[in-house]
Amino acid sequence: MHYYFIKHLHVTSAALLILFFIVRAFWSVTESAILQKRVVKILPHVIDTILLVCGIILAAMIGAHQPWILTKIVALLFYIGVGTIAIKRGRTPKTRAIAAVIAVLIFAYIVGVAINHNPASWLA
Repeated sequence: MHYYFIKHLHVTSAALLILFFIVRAFWSVTESAILQKRVVKILPHVIDTILLVCGIILAAMIGAHQPWILTKIVALLFYIGVGTIAIKRGRTPKTRAIAAVIAVLIFAYIVGVAINHNPASWLA
């Protein structure tokens, strides 16, 4: 597959991921029933799968031994953990809101790592 197509699909799915995460986090904090709709439960998994598959293909194309790629993977694990607190595991709206803000900050860090190809992210 063509590198730029995969990269574009990866970046597009990352943008959709964070946009939809913010919307779902808002619904979680406001305790909206929309969060329980089938499409809202399924769509994030579709977006995540596309993002991860494209990420794996890109890592294989450029060489997964890059320190910044490992940094993105570790930060992604933190994002997932904090994101689950923001969307469903947080016991109170305040806890979910704080977790949502932290998850968005982690996501911003990951974007900085990806753009700069450096674990220092935006400080590089």
